[in-house]
Amino acid sequence: VQLQACGGGLVQAGGSLGLSCAVSGSTVNIKNMGWYRQAPGKERELVALVNNGGSTNYLDNVKGRFTISRDNAKNVVYLQMNSLEPEDTAVYFCYADDYVLGTTFSYWGQGTLVTVSS
Repeated sequence: VQLQACGGGLVQAGGSLGLSCAVSGSTVNIKNMGWYRQAPGKERELVALVNNGGSTNYLDNVKGRFTISRDNAKNVVYLQMNSLEPEDTAVYFCYADDYVLGTTFSYWGQGTLVTVSS
């Protein structure tokens, strides 16, 4: 399974950015898709996750500002980020997992930098 993320960049506070991530390879058992982020000096944290049934899970401080969605036919996950804050500055990592024969396998895309200026 390979993940290819697109998007990110520099935006002013209050602005918007969109991220997308295409999952390829053996995707038939993909369950969760989503995004993590890691700011300088901080641990990686879950930003948003969507499962193959469409249920979503968000980091508390992005609720109402970020929206995750996925296109199961295309195996693409999106993250729309609105009302961005300087605290959202981080490297964002695309994530997917699958469940095969009782084991969960996690996959990561390359990070994409999101910088929010004040």
